[in-house]
Formats: sequence, C-alpha cells, structure tokens
Amino acid sequence: MKTRYIFSMGEIKRKDNSIAFKNEKGWNYIPIEGVREIYFFNEVSLNSKFLDFLAKAGVVAHFFNYYGGYSGSFYPKDYLISGKLTILQSLAFVEKRLIIAKAIVKAIALNIYEVLYHYYRHGKKELKAYLDWIRKEVPKMLEMDIDIKQVLFVEGQIWNRFYDSFKHFLPKDFLMNKRVKRPPDNPMNALISFGNSLLYTKTITAIYHTHLNQSISYLHEPSEARFSLSLDLSEAFKPIIVFRTIFDLVNRKKLQVSKHFEKKLNYALLNEDGKKIFIEAFEGRLNEKFKHPRLKRLTSYQSAIKYDGYKLIKFLVEGREFMPFLLKEKQ
Repeated sequence: MKTRYIFSMGEIKRKDNSIAFKNEKGWNYIPIEGVREIYFFNEVSLNSKFLDFLAKAGVVAHFFNYYGGYSGSFYPKDYLISGKLTILQSLAFVEKRLIIAKAIVKAIALNIYEVLYHYYRHGKKELKAYLDWIRKEVPKMLEMDIDIKQVLFVEGQIWNRFYDSFKHFLPKDFLMNKRVKRPPDNPMNALISFGNSLLYTKTITAIYHTHLNQSISYLHEPSEARFSLSLDLSEAFKPIIVFRTIFDLVNRKKLQVSKHFEKKLNYALLNEDGKKIFIEAFEGRLNEKFKHPRLKRLTSYQSAIKYDGYKLIKFLVEGREFMPFLLKEKQ
C-alpha cells in the first residue's frame, strides 16, 4: 500500500476507478487500488463525491497548511468498530493510565539513548552526561509514586535534555535555543514540527486499521479536537524516525538553510524542494526493513507502529505487559 504526496495546487476528483489530479501540467491518473493515504501540501479543490470515493476505498487524506503544519485529516468511517474494546480502553484510562503513560515515557528515553549512543560511539564523548542521566535518573523518577502531571514533567525533561545535546553533533545553522511549534521560528524547529506532523498522521492511518478508539489516550489528555491516541503511540518512534531522519539530512548536508528554507520567513519554513527531500528520506526510514525477533521475519518501522497498537490491545484484553517499540530490541 502506497502513500501519495501532492505538492502543487490543482483539482482532484474521481475518474472511473482512479484518482484524477489536474495541475498546470495537465491531468494525472492514479489507480485507487494500492493507495493507503494521500497528503496534500497545497490548495486543492475537491468535492463530496471524491471524498465518498476515498471513504469506500478506506483511504485516509491528510491536509497541511502553507507553513507545513498539520491542518486535519479526512478519516473514513471506522470499519473495525469494537464496543468491547472501547469500554476496556475507557476503563484503562481510569484504572491503568499511569502504567501505560510510564511505559511510553520509558520507551522515549530508551530510544533517545540509542540515538545519542550512536554519536557517542563515533567520538562525541560530551554526550556521556546525557546518556548517564537517561540510564540512571529516568528509571528512578518513573519508579516513584507520581501522578500523570509528574510523568509529563519527566517526559518534558527528557526532550529538553535531548534538544540540548544537539549542540554536540549538529552544525551551528541548525541549533535552536528552545522548542517553538506554532509557527516554528528557526530551521531546526521547522524540521521537528514537519517531521512530527508526518509521523502523527502516519500513526493516525495505522490506528485506523486496528480496533482501537483514536480519542482515548493515556499520556496525552483525551481531546475532542484531535486523535490523541496517535500522539501517544507516535512518541516512541520520534527519536527513531523523525530525529534520525533530521540528523542524517543535516549532517550529510542534504538539507541546507540557504537552499531549502524560505528566506522571507526567516528560514523557519521548508520550501517545496526541502519538503520533498525530507519526505523521501522520511519514507525511506519508515519503510526500512529489519528482522523482528518475535515475529521471525522482516518488517518495517511503519508496520511496527501498527504492531504497537496491537500490543496495547493485548494489554487491554489479555493483561500482557505493554512496552512500546524499542530500537535496541527492534520490537
């Protein structure tokens, strides 16, 4: 199943059993079979007939604004509805929220550790203090009798120290003083926001193909305005997919401030070429194959996101331990 990205302005509609897209170059036709999701990064005119076409095919559409920020998704009617599982999700929010939230934060920390350890092994010895803090202090804090606000505080500390570590292995053009989201205020913030939004929408699509209810989450507060469970399940994958993609593109100079960011917006927005370069690398990382030790076969990080949804289901239904994907264990 493929993802389609549309960057130019135009018109999109149904033509027989294909997606027909028209821009300044003319019409392009994409068979609906094999399309998993569509990303729109520019203004596109469409009608309800086209949306009904997507819905019947189970295709999710994601829309982004001019700044590369996520605007929203067209989400077909749930086809894997489970009242029993929704009840169990709700009960777990009341009775087991801390267990799930702590597991997510632990996975974030362990995956960040693996990402930083790569640079430590390649000579960046200044990272030892960050690695020691993650290895020694984070487990202590998570083992304490703390509430959800304190768990979120620990998560914030982990990300802040991770951001602070960038000065030891990234070029000066891509350093940032602090994390700024809406809108980003420098190239690194732009890359993080864009990458996180892509991963969030990938997780929305993955959860759509499970029986889970998107609106019931555990680390993040459930919200009527967004799919908060996707925020939860995407967290452990951010260091692996988003940040490894960013670090590779920046350190190999495949993305450069002068070439791939909008100068008129203080370089805080990827231009179209920059977005295409990032998406190509992001998709490559997402579809990277590895041997899954439990499944005993090759799988991808994209599949691993969906498997984390299944892990949560097994925790809710069977009481099995829930631990999100860990880079070190590849499961």
